[in-house]
Amino acid sequence: MGKFFKGLACSGAWACFDEFNRIELEVLSVVAQQVLTIIRAKAAKAQTFTFEGLELPIKMTCNVFITMNPGYAGRSELPDNLKALFRDVAMMVPDYSMIAEIMLYSYGYLEARALARKLVQTYKLCSEQLSSQDHYDYGMRAVMSVLRAAGNLKRTFATAPEGVLMLRAINDVNLPKFVDQDVPLFNGILSDLFPGVELPHVDYENLRAALVDNCVRAGLQPLEAFLTKAIQLYEMILVRHGLMLVGHSYGMKTAAYKMLAAALTELNAKGLNNEFATKTYVMNPKSVTMGQLYGQEDPVSKEWTDGILPVLFRSAARDTSPDRKWIIFDGPVDAIWIENMNTVLDDNKKLCLNSGEIIAMQGLMNMIFEVQDLAVASPATVSRCGMVYVQPDLLGWRPMLISWLAALPGAISQAQKEQLLALFDWLIPPCLRIAAKLVKAVLPMVDINLVCSCMRLVESHLDEFRWVQQGTVAVEA
Repeated sequence: MGKFFKGLACSGAWACFDEFNRIELEVLSVVAQQVLTIIRAKAAKAQTFTFEGLELPIKMTCNVFITMNPGYAGRSELPDNLKALFRDVAMMVPDYSMIAEIMLYSYGYLEARALARKLVQTYKLCSEQLSSQDHYDYGMRAVMSVLRAAGNLKRTFATAPEGVLMLRAINDVNLPKFVDQDVPLFNGILSDLFPGVELPHVDYENLRAALVDNCVRAGLQPLEAFLTKAIQLYEMILVRHGLMLVGHSYGMKTAAYKMLAAALTELNAKGLNNEFATKTYVMNPKSVTMGQLYGQEDPVSKEWTDGILPVLFRSAARDTSPDRKWIIFDGPVDAIWIENMNTVLDDNKKLCLNSGEIIAMQGLMNMIFEVQDLAVASPATVSRCGMVYVQPDLLGWRPMLISWLAALPGAISQAQKEQLLALFDWLIPPCLRIAAKLVKAVLPMVDINLVCSCMRLVESHLDEFRWVQQGTVAVEA
């Protein structure tokens, strides 16, 4: 902070310190003294002043602004001696309708006023009628995402009816995040606000075919629910650079992004849809300390050591190939480590490190978070990210069983596989009902996990078939 203040005083510049109350309390007390020194020098109209033992020139135009969100994890209360140095400016909720109207006019919409009102009314009704979920957000950033999507659609389909374009933009941005029971309510709200407007079928035939091919190659079942979620993820990637795949285990989160990346790479190789190849960088942020994640300074030598994230982020940002780069965080989100990414996830798109280094995102980079829930995430984080919600109920255990049967040793005949399938269909549903109602589990388990454990137990008794297969291969060789 001292370096910042020296530069501001000498250059006469303004600086705005965002999320100021995320600095530790001990540091804030030192900052208060540094700001007070500058304020006193300005009040005395001095030409030079002493700052941290150095004689520095000062320009009267230098100034400091701070912004802060009070009241949740990772935030500290400003000390009184620092509060006294800044004048409070209370912020009010902006007029969403007017902002949306101006943005739509700038994108070339002629019916901007009516469409802006419908957009704002949609979010108002959603907040009142739909269920309350941790990953729902109906604020200004959500409105801006819809406007951005509407602008993209207007550029692509310039002659299409504007009501259809706005309805599709609202649908594409919001539908992926809703839980199953909220989807009919949301569709009802849209049908009331856009009466008689029918959405045309979107041509994703090439993408769907590529997804199915890659699912078959990976031994997965190309379910309609899975393909829908993969396409929703693709649509969200087009309009948001930061997004979250939210849902419990066995909800198809990992498979969705892996199959989508493979499908886009395949489309690029075939020269279809003007698509780009995709590179993924995967890490678990909760498996390391904050210093190992973001980088840290040695307390003795003051030497800076890069963390895992800056190395991956810098590698992706400096990659000049025309490929999509997805940095994937596969692990729980909490208000401590994710808050350091606020500048990446908002419109700045810059990773700011404690070393003073700032790394800007490339155009085709995306930050994807794969999480179970957002129970402890702050509102600031939720509003910055697009959401795609997945549910294990949409998958069910039977597709897992079919994939498992296909991967069994070749020595097991088709008749034996059909017998196993019949046994599972007969015994698993009543066993799951008993496990849910009569058995007290040490840890809560989803049904699919219980069935997969059963499959592994059955497979452990199939070693003789595996030996037969290996013996056959040896004889043939």
